[in-house]
Amino acid sequence: MACIILIGVLWRLYLGAKVADIIRSHLAKSVYEIFLPALVLHVLWQAELSLNTVRIPVVAALSVLLCLLATFLIYGNGLLIKKMLGPNAVGKKMGALMLAAAFGNFSYLGIPVLTQVFGSWSQFVAVHFDMLASTPLLFTVGILVAGHYGKAESAGASPFELLKVPALWAAALGLIASANHLFMPDWLEKILSLLGSAVVPLMLLSVGMALRWRAGWFVRIPLIFPVIAIQLMLMPLIAWTASVGVRMPENLIAPVVIEGAMPSMVLGLVICDRFKLDTALYAEIVTLSTALSLLSLPFWMAWLHVA
Repeated sequence: MACIILIGVLWRLYLGAKVADIIRSHLAKSVYEIFLPALVLHVLWQAELSLNTVRIPVVAALSVLLCLLATFLIYGNGLLIKKMLGPNAVGKKMGALMLAAAFGNFSYLGIPVLTQVFGSWSQFVAVHFDMLASTPLLFTVGILVAGHYGKAESAGASPFELLKVPALWAAALGLIASANHLFMPDWLEKILSLLGSAVVPLMLLSVGMALRWRAGWFVRIPLIFPVIAIQLMLMPLIAWTASVGVRMPENLIAPVVIEGAMPSMVLGLVICDRFKLDTALYAEIVTLSTALSLLSLPFWMAWLHVA
């Protein structure tokens, strides 16, 4: 898994940032519009609906919203941002920090990690966590936050863009098919399985190509560190507490907590660009949180006694 991310990083260095961003954009678009919806439909159609269909999204929603609140409490008065980066464009930096702290890479990295650690059966945890909670919150609350701190009029973006997310339509179809016990034809199962199998390597490659860094990073560490601590440490702790609170089955607690421990999402780069937030600062957080997740994820696995 790390090797594919490294290939993406090396490919970015070889091609140059401009060309790499163009390729990554097309790659991410293909995953977003074709491969991920196929995987979501395949997983949810075959998943048996139960209380876990509600428990996992509830845990995810609590994790995201409480991390948003924690970030606002730390950075809301703008003093830390002004002290570290000066008084200019505080709102744009605040918006980027809030998105980076609350919305993790739950699909692009979560699905590959859960698949490798727990097996393909755990993919439904990532799908429920992201598609039934995090993504709807991103395109409603997240969009409102980005619009408040950035430029709300840009590119016609609005919470209604939630209706334009292909994977959410796939999730709805999958849940309806599962609830009505509809039979999945063999030919469709093979197609969805084939398309879904491409998600993991393409997502990892896209993550690697999205990582970038700026000079002078050491000065920004005190500003970035609380965001990374919220994303990599506080969110999984909230996920664990909430899982216990909703009486999550024992075998699902570890996958849910590991899912909550993902680094900041790559998709946030698009939202930062659209709303004129500090995209460079956000990209820096994605890069550092992804790198540090190589240490934090093993910590959570050891704490949860994951073999």
